[in-house]
Amino acid sequence: MVKRKAPHITVAIDCIVFGFDGSDMKLLLIQRGFDPERNKWSLMGGYVNDDESVDDASNRILESLTGLRGVYLEQLHTFGNVKRDTNERTISVAYFALIDIARYKQQLSADYHAEWFPVNNIPKLIFDHNEMVEMAKKRLQYKAALHPVVFELLPEKFTLPQIQSMYDAIYEVNFDKRNFSRKLLSTDLLIKLNEKDKLGSKKGAFYYTLDKAKYNENLYKIFSLIITPDHLQFL
Repeated sequence: MVKRKAPHITVAIDCIVFGFDGSDMKLLLIQRGFDPERNKWSLMGGYVNDDESVDDASNRILESLTGLRGVYLEQLHTFGNVKRDTNERTISVAYFALIDIARYKQQLSADYHAEWFPVNNIPKLIFDHNEMVEMAKKRLQYKAALHPVVFELLPEKFTLPQIQSMYDAIYEVNFDKRNFSRKLLSTDLLIKLNEKDKLGSKKGAFYYTLDKAKYNENLYKIFSLIITPDHLQFL
């Protein structure tokens, strides 16, 4: 058996950072600071060091480029098309993050000119980053139906209209308000607080918070919020 030299392949990390500003879903992008594709819009990305795991690298890269720490981060997919990077053979492990924009506004670093874009109106990105975003959007829709993890996009206390705005933005539809509220409250995942948000109207809307004690035992109850199975694309 002939011993072959192992090929040199670079491993990269790309982070798709979703944020919610109370009405719209946003995507956090930066302008690439080096060739190739210098100054073009890009996801948060970097290379995995020899002495770290891909999970450790994703957290380090996200913090170094944005200043964000302690956010929800989940591995999405590995992208390995031979010609995906025009510079050298690079495999990218993509992650997606979910944050409440207001909560992390002060933490966001300005060093790399990170900018929020509406998810449905992003610019052309480098390499296969647009493909990564589309896959992440589908995964987010799937997660929103089956798991309360999407509450990471909301502040600690929120109103029912805020939750509906978030789901409307994730699925790019307009759910029926009365039916949505009824189904959401039937999950028993929310605790009603004795205070209101009166910025939107004189009557105001009660604040709620997520019942974390029931978080893990009710993972599939939010499934009933989805209008039809067509909204879900299992990955």
